[in-house]
Amino acid sequence: MSSSARPYRGVFPVVPTIFTEAGELDLDGQKRCVDFMIDAGSTGLCILANFSEQFVLTDDERTLLMETMLAHVAGRVPVIVTTTHFSTRACAERSRRAQDLGAAMVMVMPPYHGATIRVPEAGIVEFFQRVSDAIDIPIMIQDAPVSGTALSAPLLARMAREIAQVSYFKIEVPQAAAKLRTLIELGGDAIEGPWDGEEAITLLADLDAGATGAMTGGGYPDGIRQIVDPYLAGDREAAVAAYGRWLPLINHENRQCGIATAKILMKEGGVIKSDAMRHPLAGPHPMSRDGLLDAAKRLDPLVLRWGR
Repeated sequence: MSSSARPYRGVFPVVPTIFTEAGELDLDGQKRCVDFMIDAGSTGLCILANFSEQFVLTDDERTLLMETMLAHVAGRVPVIVTTTHFSTRACAERSRRAQDLGAAMVMVMPPYHGATIRVPEAGIVEFFQRVSDAIDIPIMIQDAPVSGTALSAPLLARMAREIAQVSYFKIEVPQAAAKLRTLIELGGDAIEGPWDGEEAITLLADLDAGATGAMTGGGYPDGIRQIVDPYLAGDREAAVAAYGRWLPLINHENRQCGIATAKILMKEGGVIKSDAMRHPLAGPHPMSRDGLLDAAKRLDPLVLRWGR
């Protein structure tokens, strides 16, 4: 799989944000995290996403992290920068800054705030049009329940056809595979990247539906590659077998330890010093942590050996 040329395909996991035990940014640990994820076979990376705890970062911290990680990656793999913001202007400015620093793509959710403030369909289309007008790199629309915004497949396909930079879609809603199929049918060649999300819990079904990329957690990209690589090479049976092996760990991340998963694994393997999450987020129950490590040790992912 090519990691540097469009269309982008493969495994682009989310990079966690690394904090000290006191809750400060750990930039040295952040760089080690990035190095591990590249060594573990990540086709590309996504930074400042929800699984990066982006919602506990200040604007200055977001900028510092973006500058630090893009400079440290230094073109080794393409990097997607999440630039979501309710404000069209702020999102466009974030996206331009990401492009200027070397991002390969930006990932954006539809504008939302809290539990009730939403934008009607016409406003969503104009929002993405204005962000597109501000940049020359692709936009990935993140279609996830957290936004509380229904994005129909016809709407997504329409934006792909009509808005220049809208060409990638991370689908992580219920019945994602069916939505991917419909999106691909309606959008045709305008759908450059139909992608899977949600920690790969629906990965096999999504690949069957036509997904060409996976944006998962950052703890074991080598494991996700064992599923995606053979599938995209035409060997579905090998992909099915690999999915069966990795599914207990995928399930533990998706249903038990969530955002904390990658950092727990990275600390266990000596990649980072602290797996702290920033308050008010809290880590999982100690028994859930033990279950996660048990599931991982049965698979021997690089994360448990990289820093030892």
